[in-house]
Amino acid sequence: MPFKYGIATMTAFPLCFVEVDCEFDGKSSKGIASDLLPPKWFKKDPAQDPDSELDELRSVIANACQSANKMEATSVFECWEHLYQEQAKWGKNQGHPSLLTHFGTSLLERAFIDAACRHQGTSFHEAVKTGLLGFDARRILSELTLENPAQGLPHRPLNQVFARHTVGLSDPLTDLDLTENERLDDGLPQTLEDCVKTYGLKHFKIKIGGDLESDKRRLLAISKVLDREAPNDFAFSLDGNEQFSDPLEFKEFWMILTQEKELKAFFKRLLFVEQPIHRTVAMNENVGETLRAWNNRPTIIIDESDGDLTSAFEAIQLGYDGTSHKNCKGTFKSIANYLMIKKRHQNKSVRPLILSGEDLCNQGPVSILQDLCVAATLGIQSVERNGHHYCAGLSAHPKSVQNQILKHHPDVYVPSKSNWPSLTITNGCISTQSINVAPFGVAFIPNVSDYHD
Repeated sequence: MPFKYGIATMTAFPLCFVEVDCEFDGKSSKGIASDLLPPKWFKKDPAQDPDSELDELRSVIANACQSANKMEATSVFECWEHLYQEQAKWGKNQGHPSLLTHFGTSLLERAFIDAACRHQGTSFHEAVKTGLLGFDARRILSELTLENPAQGLPHRPLNQVFARHTVGLSDPLTDLDLTENERLDDGLPQTLEDCVKTYGLKHFKIKIGGDLESDKRRLLAISKVLDREAPNDFAFSLDGNEQFSDPLEFKEFWMILTQEKELKAFFKRLLFVEQPIHRTVAMNENVGETLRAWNNRPTIIIDESDGDLTSAFEAIQLGYDGTSHKNCKGTFKSIANYLMIKKRHQNKSVRPLILSGEDLCNQGPVSILQDLCVAATLGIQSVERNGHHYCAGLSAHPKSVQNQILKHHPDVYVPSKSNWPSLTITNGCISTQSINVAPFGVAFIPNVSDYHD
């Protein structure tokens, strides 16, 4: 099903797998990572051809693999650190933004972590808490000199998280929004109305386009569906999709939008606003001036602007209220951001800060499990999940992989009526129990060669 986000509409996607063979104290251990390759997210250039963007995505992954080959270090964290530095130099010479450059770094980082957890036969949460990975927050953010991950992280990972369901810019809300040509027959809910009924959804992420009148109409229509079908305690975030180049323009847009009489009750359920200002200007001082002077403003976080290791810290200094966790931006980076936000909360004078869980069509069989694993470890209770909605579960994947995920993660995936794995959402939540006890979230290593058959 087409997914419209920002300036792009996704109708198909390539899925990348990275496998590593690591040696720990003379013993070999394999690790795996995977991710979607989404054009128009790492770079939002409307003039660039999507095929050209895919070539760039492949190149940053290939360079990270080449740099990591034969690399030696005293810990997984140190290995990641060396790779990050090498990749940063290469990306700068190529003229790539950090967000794009370190997508390659993040895939190798995840595969390293997976290999280490498999080598020790332990979970990600335990690997971080016990120091197995060698994580040192001080080498990422200097203000964390006294932080110890074993003391700073939650005592145990979450057993479930809210699935914050994305409502894309072109997603059908009710059956009346579907033409016969658009109607699918895969046994899964297609409209927002049916998704709420089927999954018991409580949390939502609504994308806006930046046009006041059309956004107002869209939000009114969504609010009517949710008021009618969702539980009484439903809540939502708004994705600004970088639609504003001027913070004062966004402020004016927001004040008019939230004064709409029919939307006032709806906006009381708002969790936060994600990246309304375009990344090219979002970290400018004039944005900070607007944020700091704006009384009673909504909670606003960055996402696409979070390209460097210190971006979240700098954004909070500027006046933002936090950032997003995404494995594609870096797992160690998210741990450091969590610890930084926790430390700053000790200062009662600051606004409440958040580390949200966001996602761009994250897919099984690997990336969604690893992302949920990190979210559960960091105690992120509300995680945007939408990949399962735009694809018919794992129906496009090899039968061998389908069988493996149903066997090892029966709380996360169940057979559909056609017997392919479908993500399980019950009372609006996704279970993470089997994820939490598996090596970095995934209890098996899929045979990627089956994808070429």
